[in-house]
Amino acid sequence: MQEYNNLKNDYKFSEEESEVLKVLQPRMQDLADQYIDEFYDYIWGFGSTAQFLKDKEIIARHRSKIKEWFINLFCGKYDMPYFTYLYKIGEIHVKIGLPTHYVNSAFTFTRTFILQSIETNFENKEQHIKELRAVEKIIDMNLDVLTSSYRQEELSKFLSLSKVEKSILTGLKKFNSYINYFLAGALAIVAFFAIGLFVYDIYLLFASDEGIEKGILTVLGSLLVLWAAIELIQEEINHLQGRGFAIGAFIMLAMAALIRKILIYSLSSDKSDELLVIGGVIVGLAIAYWLVGAKNNSGSH
Repeated sequence: MQEYNNLKNDYKFSEEESEVLKVLQPRMQDLADQYIDEFYDYIWGFGSTAQFLKDKEIIARHRSKIKEWFINLFCGKYDMPYFTYLYKIGEIHVKIGLPTHYVNSAFTFTRTFILQSIETNFENKEQHIKELRAVEKIIDMNLDVLTSSYRQEELSKFLSLSKVEKSILTGLKKFNSYINYFLAGALAIVAFFAIGLFVYDIYLLFASDEGIEKGILTVLGSLLVLWAAIELIQEEINHLQGRGFAIGAFIMLAMAALIRKILIYSLSSDKSDELLVIGGVIVGLAIAYWLVGAKNNSGSH
């Protein structure tokens, strides 16, 4: 816990700001019950809250602890015992498996609630600014300490691995990075050839005698493939930036290629059997795309 000795210095948190928060405490204590009620309305919207607050006894204890923490935000004494108290709260969150984004979201609510109260009781501009700065800093410090428990947990898991396991894990991460960059390069090549296909189809539209109707449909199909390839590249860029990779983009590209075939075959009377097969495959891909989208949407709630 030695790292928290310099926490206030890192945040440039002064004794004057401690006093500002101490002055705010009586007002916030009067708002504590309102805060708890609105806080619970907010967290029940997470969807999985009932998984952690399973019965009335746990809820009552949790409400009491949250109220205590809220009032202590304005205690005016931010020393080692205070930060140790916060760290233990974070350890409990880690122990029960509470996702970090729930913690971050709850802090967003708390920040908004307090700032709204300060705005409502605005009297003096200079004092108003001091209150805003002090509240922002103490909330950020609280969030810093609470989430450090998660970082310590991840670090302890890594340190518990053997030397061979660490080497394998590090090697796999590097290999995965190389594969992702290779995939990004391959997708760029695909997009380049898609552009070539589009230009070639434009050329055939004017240079061949296949008919303008078929030529236009072929060009439209090539344009659709190019658009899908660009979407896939964008998804890979998002993945390289740390976001999840959308498998739906691959499905979209496959659908675009098949739709291009349908556009081309639609003018040929002897391709009806192939059209039916391709149409069935597109329907299957469309269902898969819908299922992937529905899963992603449910996972984001």
